Amino acid sequence: MSYCIYIIEDDKNIAELLEIALKSYGYNVFLFDNAESAIKTLNKNNPDLIICDIMLPGIDGIEAVYIIRKNNMFKKTPIMMLTAKDSELDKIKGLDNGADDYITKPFSVMEVMARIRAQFRKIEQFKTDVKEDIEEINLGIIKINKISREVFVENELIELTFKEYELLKYLIKNKNKPLSREEILNNVWGYDYLGETRTVDIHIKTLRRKLLCAEDYIKTVRGIGYKISEKQVI
Repeated sequence: MSYCIYIIEDDKNIAELLEIALKSYGYNVFLFDNAESAIKTLNKNNPDLIICDIMLPGIDGIEAVYIIRKNNMFKKTPIMMLTAKDSELDKIKGLDNGADDYITKPFSVMEVMARIRAQFRKIEQFKTDVKEDIEEINLGIIKINKISREVFVENELIELTFKEYELLKYLIKNKNKPLSREEILNNVWGYDYLGETRTVDIHIKTLRRKLLCAEDYIKTVRGIGYKISEKQVI
C-alpha cells in the first residue's frame, strides 16, 4: 500500500529533503508552505500521515493541528510536529492540540523515516487488533474499547490522540509492571531509542491530565520510568 503524506513546511530546503527521502520509500508526498492550503485539500487527498512545522506563516503549526483534529475524518491521523525550538512548552501545546510526535530541528532524515515507518506499523497493527476476540481492556474506572478506540473514565468519554491511546493501552497491558522510558519508546513509538526520552515524559504528562480522576493511576517509578495500577482506596 502506498501511503499519502502531507509535509507542511515553509523552509523549501527542508521540505524538499523530506520529499526526496519519502518518495524513495514509495510514499505519495504533497508539499505545502502554509497550513491554510494544506487544510483546504485534506478531504481531497486523505493523507495517512501529516508532518507539520510549528513556525509557519499565517496559521502556525499548533493551531493547524487543532483545526485538523476538529475534522472527524482526521481525528486519528498521525501528526508529527517539526520544531526548531527546544521548548517543552511548545511540545506540550502541540501534543495538547492532538499531535502524536515531535522532531526537533536539526534532525536526522533516517530518524524521521524510522518514526514514520513506526507510525504506519501501528496503523497496520490496529487493523489486526480489531480482529482479536478481546474487544475491551479495563483497569479500575478506565475502560478501553479496542474496536472503536474509545477510552472512558467512569463512563465518560475521554478524547485521546492516536499516540496517547497507544501509550495508555500499552501501560494497561503491562499493569503493575515498571516500564523504562526506552521500553515505552520501542513498543509504543516503534523505533529504537534515539535519545528522545522526553517524548515519553511529555506524553505521560498530557495523558495524566486527560484521565481526570484516574490521573494518579499512572505512577512515576524513580530511576526507571512509569507504571500503571489502580490507586488504593484509603
